[in-house]
Formats: sequence, structure tokens, C-alpha cells
Amino acid sequence: MIRRPDELAKMRRAGRVVAEIHEVTRSAIAPGVTTARLNELAAEVLERRGARSNFLGYHGFPAVICTSPNDMIVHGIPGEYALREGDIIKVDAGAIVEGYHGDAAYSAPVGEVSELATRLMATTERSLYAGIDALVKGNRLHEVGRAVQRVAEAAGFSVVRDHFEHTVVVTENGPEIYTLP
Repeated sequence: MIRRPDELAKMRRAGRVVAEIHEVTRSAIAPGVTTARLNELAAEVLERRGARSNFLGYHGFPAVICTSPNDMIVHGIPGEYALREGDIIKVDAGAIVEGYHGDAAYSAPVGEVSELATRLMATTERSLYAGIDALVKGNRLHEVGRAVQRVAEAAGFSVVRDHFEHTVVVTENGPEIYTLP
């Protein structure tokens, strides 16, 4: 599908909103900050920019971003979980501007993290760029996944092979997992 210049402009605006959410939430990440606070900051950006969240309300999802601490893979629901020194937090943000979506995620350390966590984040970044490099005309989607997997496994890590739509709530008693229909 080839997009017209006006459509591309809307896509760029949605992407800029997501980038601003990333900037604002990343600057707030510190021990003691709750994932609910990160969600509030993201909601403020959406409102200020006249955008909507593409997560809020999706299959009942109650937040504008996903926050997934530590070994939680994805789709964590923001709540009262307070970030701790040494955590890794993944923030997934999306925005809709005039019907066009922007969506991106990042991982960030909370304070000082272990050498293993640092190596994991560096490897996932290299994996991302390997996947991007595999996005060439004629390649199929599995070739992108293969490029990501090669980098991860060469560094001694693995990739998630099965991913089902789910959301996770982190409570003080541990994670609660909900599978979406």
C-alpha cells in the first residue's frame, strides 16, 4: 500500500507523539516511581497533543501505555508497582492522530542494573537493528525474525517463541496474567 503525502504526515505526527511519550516517561523512571505515574504522564502528552491512545479500551485494556517490569514480556498494566533500583522496565506507547497510529516500545534501566541486565539491553538493541537491516525489498517477515534471533542467541540469550495476546498486572504479590479473547 502506497501512502499519500498527507497520510504520511499524519503517521509522522502520531510517531512524534509516541516519541514524546517515550521522552517524558523515560525522564521519570527512577526508584519509587509507580507504573501508574508513568501512565499518567503518557496520558498528559496524549491530551496535550490532541491524540488518542491505541491501547486504552482495546479488549478492555485500562491504560494508555503498557508497562512491563523485569521478566514480564509485554502488555503489563500500569498500577501501583513501584520501580526498584536494578529493575528493567519496558514501556510500550501508542498514539492515534486523525486515524493513523504510531506505536513503539523501549526498555530502560531503573538506577544501577546488573551486568547481565546491561548486556541483555545492549543485545536487544543490536537485535532490533539487525531486524531493521533485514527489512529490505524481497525479504519475508520470517527473515527479520531470523536476524533478531541470530543476534540474541550469539550473545547467549533466547527469543520468545510463543506469544499469545495477554495482559499482565503486577501486584505486590506477583504477576496476574489475563488472556485476551
